[in-house]
Amino acid sequence: MKKIIILFGCALLIVMSNGCKKKEYNLFATIYGVVSDQGTGELISNASIVLSPGGKTKTTGTDGRFEFTELEVVQYTITVQKTGYQTNRKTITAVGGESTEANIPLTKNN
Repeated sequence: MKKIIILFGCALLIVMSNGCKKKEYNLFATIYGVVSDQGTGELISNASIVLSPGGKTKTTGTDGRFEFTELEVVQYTITVQKTGYQTNRKTITAVGGESTEANIPLTKNN
């Protein structure tokens, strides 16, 4: 009878210790958007996008779109540059397991 109680107690401790472990999730975020002309609304291709912190860079496609995936969950500043336009910045907070839209307009230089 003592052996059964001891075995039961050991099994219970094992189950409880496994159930109390902190579960870790690798949740990453995605930031995506479109770069467009502030005045005309036309999509801007080949605009340079820099994400900081991290220094990741992208160039918009012919459809003006960009996307950064597998990002850490922090606040980012997106800097967009294109010859003939004023640089624009936008601050975005990346949310784990979610995609956040960040559309950025550029204003033509005078």
